[in-house]
Amino acid sequence: MDLTDLRNEIDLIDDQLTALLERRMDCSIKVAEIKRAEGLPVYHPAREQSIFEKVKAKSEKYGDYFVELYRLLMECSRALQYEDLIERNTLLEKIDSAPKTLEINGDVACYGQVGAFTHIALTSSFENEKINPIFCADFEEVFKAVQSNQTEFGFVPVENSSAGSVDEVYDLILKYKLYIAGAVAMPITHNLLGVKGASLSDIKTVYSHHQAIAQCKQFLSENNITAHEYHSTAASAKLVAEMGDKTVGAIGSLACATENSLEVLAPSIQAFSNNRTRFIVISKHPVIPTDSNKISVVFTLSHTAGSLQKILTRFSLHGLNLTKLESRPGKNGDFETQFYLDFLGNVADPKTLSLISALFSELNEFFFLGNYKEISLL
Repeated sequence: MDLTDLRNEIDLIDDQLTALLERRMDCSIKVAEIKRAEGLPVYHPAREQSIFEKVKAKSEKYGDYFVELYRLLMECSRALQYEDLIERNTLLEKIDSAPKTLEINGDVACYGQVGAFTHIALTSSFENEKINPIFCADFEEVFKAVQSNQTEFGFVPVENSSAGSVDEVYDLILKYKLYIAGAVAMPITHNLLGVKGASLSDIKTVYSHHQAIAQCKQFLSENNITAHEYHSTAASAKLVAEMGDKTVGAIGSLACATENSLEVLAPSIQAFSNNRTRFIVISKHPVIPTDSNKISVVFTLSHTAGSLQKILTRFSLHGLNLTKLESRPGKNGDFETQFYLDFLGNVADPKTLSLISALFSELNEFFFLGNYKEISLL
């Protein structure tokens, strides 16, 4: 038997398998109908485990391989059932009752101060709204303001294209169980600021937020400038103005220079020209605009083989495009891993909603952070 004969044999077997798989998926749909009538959950881990054990026992030669094939088959079968039977739960109730428009008026808790990039992003993104920024010295103060109902919304940076995620913000989202109601991506241009009469060659030390320092690390190294972390770029500019020392500078925006009567000693000192930061609107309650285009979730998985692959397969089956996947150790000390995941989508799509409902029901820890519209400023 040559290669052509073997390929013909495989094609024949595939035809037979396809017909059998269709019969099996048809049965899955019928199972979903019975589960709906009897109020039973879609996910039945004990039943799936028994199937895996039977499959492995029936084939000593290929048992382990067949188990992996059946894992994928069960994922597909379960996804089909969830599409036919979206389980009602507390998460879906919150999604259903969420306001369908994002209206930002009045006080907004805002990290930083006048001239900071967060302030610039807030006023640039919602310039048609009546916004009164309530400035906060640190990220947690913003979250406390929203949690305590001092303000309905807060505004904080969450990720930079070159320096990465603002981990503290993600941790605070989970700590306070707040939602993302909107997002803004804005170009960030950093400048070296100094007091009047100073020049680049005078600067020996700079102050700025650690993210800004990270984004300008190359420039600082090339000019032998020592960096010190400070509360924010705007606070750093104010500090330098108060010090009045020609050897001390700040990294900040043009607005920071104007606000504090500083001079721009070197413009655009960030390492990458396409330097962008994402900012998010946080809210105590979910707000899901009808034109939302991004969804953020957090979930925890145990350190078992294939656990992440199983989850990612579900997104692939629904044709959902992942835009961010980040991991970090869980907080409970049980060697579990926490994953932050962003993907494009809208909960108005039944397939997307069924997947969110499924993960919420199946995983021990699953947090729906929000479905929101992300805009990009030029």
